[in-house]
Parts: sequence; C-alpha cells; structure tokens
Amino acid sequence: MAVAAKRAASRANIVDTFIVGAGISGIAAAIKLREQGLDDFMIIEKAGRVGGTWRENTYPGCGCDVPSSLYSYSFALSSEWSHLFAKQPEILDYLETVADDFGITPLIAFNTVLENAEWDETRHLWVLDTNQGQYLARTVIFATGPITEPQIPAIPGLDGFTGTMFHSAKWDHDYDLRGKRVAVIGTGASAIQFVPQIQPQVDQLVVFQRTAPWVLPKPDMPLGETAKQVVDKLPLIQHVWRRAVATSLNAINFGLRNPKALAPVSRAAKLLLNLQIKDKTLRKAVTPNFTLGCKRILFANNYYPALQADNATLVPHGLVAVEGNEVIAANGERFGVDVIIWGTGFDVSHPPIGAKVVNARGQRFSELWKDSSPEAYLGTALEDAPNAFLVLGPNVLVYDSFIGLAEAQLGYIVDGIRKMKREGISKLSIKPQVLRAHNAKVQKHLQRTVFNSGGCASYYLDQNGKNFAAWPWSLAVLKKRLSAFNLKDYDVVYERAAQKKAA
Repeated sequence: MAVAAKRAASRANIVDTFIVGAGISGIAAAIKLREQGLDDFMIIEKAGRVGGTWRENTYPGCGCDVPSSLYSYSFALSSEWSHLFAKQPEILDYLETVADDFGITPLIAFNTVLENAEWDETRHLWVLDTNQGQYLARTVIFATGPITEPQIPAIPGLDGFTGTMFHSAKWDHDYDLRGKRVAVIGTGASAIQFVPQIQPQVDQLVVFQRTAPWVLPKPDMPLGETAKQVVDKLPLIQHVWRRAVATSLNAINFGLRNPKALAPVSRAAKLLLNLQIKDKTLRKAVTPNFTLGCKRILFANNYYPALQADNATLVPHGLVAVEGNEVIAANGERFGVDVIIWGTGFDVSHPPIGAKVVNARGQRFSELWKDSSPEAYLGTALEDAPNAFLVLGPNVLVYDSFIGLAEAQLGYIVDGIRKMKREGISKLSIKPQVLRAHNAKVQKHLQRTVFNSGGCASYYLDQNGKNFAAWPWSLAVLKKRLSAFNLKDYDVVYERAAQKKAA
C-alpha cells in the first residue's frame, strides 16, 4: 500500500496512546493510564498471551534472581508465591492474573505485530503499521523490553552441524535430552539455571565458558501453605518483606557504585568456592578474574555441584568452530555432540524496537545505532521521537526489580501524557541540549562504577566500549528524577499553534 494511501486512514482509528507489548511494562502502562482516567488507549501484543520474557523463556529451571516479594507490582502484591524466588511458570501466571484482575486482558490485541512506526509531522501523529492493519496515535509507549532478541554467535561451520541445536529462550521441549551428548555454550544467567536441570538426564555434558562468572549462594526456600495463609492474612508482612529486600538490593547497588565496598563479599565468595569445589583445576577455571559486580552477579546453589558430576566437563574457553558433529574450543579441544544449546543471552546492546521505529527526521533508530551508542533521557525519551516513550531504555538499569524500574518510568510517562492533555500539547520532544547534558553526566559518573572499572567485558558495554545500560546513581535518585514530568525539559508545540500552522 502506498504511503499516501496509508496516511489517508480514517480518524476513527486515532487513539490517544498506543502501547506496544503486553509484558511487565505494557500491563503496568495500561493500569496506570486507567488510574488517571486516560482510557483512550490500545495495546498490541505479538503473541497470543501476555507475559513478555516470562512467556518466551520456558527452559528448565527458569526463574527470577530477585525475591518474589519485590519482583511484583507495588499495586498487586501476592501471597501465592511457592518460594522466596519465584519460578517462571508462577511469574507468568501472576502476570496473567494481574492483567485479568485489572481488566486489561480484554483490551489487548493479541497476535498483532508492529511492523513500522513513523512520526507524521503534518498531523502530529504516529502512524503504526501492524500485521493486522494501520493505527494512528497521539502518543506511543514502547514497552517491548530489552531482553527479547536471542543471540547466537556466528561460528564457522555452524551451518554444517549434523545434530540438533536451540537457544535457551526457544527451548525445544519436544526434544528428549536423555542419553544425549550435549554442548552448552555460555555460562550466563540462563545457563546457570538450566545446566543443573539437564545434567542428570544427559550422557555427556560439555559446558563452554569464555569468562567465569561470580556465582553466589541463592538464599531460596519454599513457602508452604501455612506461610502463604499468614502472609495473606497479614499484608503488613508483605510490605515489611518487600522493604527488607529493597534495602538489601540498595546495599548491593552501593557496592556496584563503590567497588571497594564489595571487597569483603569477594573474599567470602572465594572462600566459599574453595569449600564447594575440591578439584584444583576446576576451581581455578571457575574462579572469576574480574571485580565482583562487573558482570551480572549470578545466584545458584546447584550449579557447581552439576559441574562436578562425572558426566560433566567444563571447557574454560570459547567455542570457535564446528565440524560435522564436533564442537571445537579455542584451545583446540574437540567434542562429538548430539545437541548444542545456546546459553548466549540476548542482543541488549541496542533496544530491539529500534528496527521498527522511524524518527521525525525519517531515520530508523537501528540504522542510527549501528555505529553509535543509543541514548535516551532517563531511559525514556529518544531524540527526534516526539510523543514517544521507551520503557527500560538506555542507561536506566540498576540492580533491582525490573518491575520496580518499569513502574517508576511509567509514573513519569503517564504524568507526561496527562500534562499533554491538560495543557493542550500536540507535540513534545526532548530538548537536544537536555539530552546531551544528561548523558554526558551519566557517562562521567559511570567511569568509577564497577561496570566500567571492574576489568571485564560485560553486556553493559557496547562495541564502542560505552556503557549504554547502567544507571550510575542509586535507585532512590532515579525514582526522584522520574517522580514528575518536567515540561521545561521538552520542546513543546500547543494544539492551537499546530492548527494555525496547518491552516
């Protein structure tokens, strides 16, 4: 369909706010809009159910490494968690329950994929093309999340592999691993969880590790029916529990900003590692060579025991080639395998939504970000993207619950949308000078954090060596900055001025 024909779409299709994605952020966005009486919105979801990353990731052992008391909405606490740290099926069920209880599920257009989003400067509207048709919107919330695109490295000979392979985020539950020779590539957050689950089933397990991660004990425990009933009858327990977890995570965040403060934890972790692993060669291979916190801290109680099983082999080198059914390590070791499971994480260096969005200058964000690092104001507002908001965007991540971060951002976003309606604003864009000053300050203060100075190459750093992900201050500071939408930070066009210009 020609662009001109597309833009001739009926005004009946115009909505005030268009929400892309019905995961953690999208569900919360809809709830917060309704709380403010902003009911003219639409949500699209590419899949047939809500859940986002908790719908997509179903690998064995999948769960959260933030306690469930905090990994839940502040407005929808639950007493149904079976463990201190919730597993994937429970989190997905929780998100579906919240969407149902708040009346959001019937409002979602499922199986609707955003194909292109483009700003129409003439009408001050977003033109949104989907596989189900076109929509127009005055504002857009991109709630698509940063953990959505599984990453498989380009390995020579991979096309000729004669066995089966799949990514942890696309787990093949129909494939029977029993008695198979399995190669796991990567030792990140996902592999730490699924390796112990599959190790007892397989004949041979070979784990390829480029960099040894810090793996700390996970203080998990089951919550029986009695505990659930007590928590349900005494909501104060949930609030106190939630505050206690938040305080603990704030302490970790302080250490990440001040690496010397984590030195005692590092020493204790290494002493514990010595107790857990008797074999000196394996112990040396799994001992991290960078400062605690530089890469994501992992939590597990069963990972090291799995590596020490008779059928398990840790290869402290990366995978460099595949020949037939053989996988080849950087040190030349070869292993014949039936299955390759990729635990290589996600492409988080640039928000994946960038491939779908064209800014006010006619430039696609993914093209702009090819050779430069993505930037946003408070992880939310992108340059030359009027009336558009991004959730969990660049330089907003702290070691905390993603749900808490999303709620804070959405409070800011909804306040902005409410002020646009109240003030009669038709176009609102972050001022370039505000964006530049903000990001210069962010990058300056990141230099002293463990992410930048801890001696590792983490996914926080992009191909330019720039930290595109982390927030350099406390969560309290972030929440304060997001507590109110300041129109002075934005270039604003009012409806009357826009109408006069159009006439």
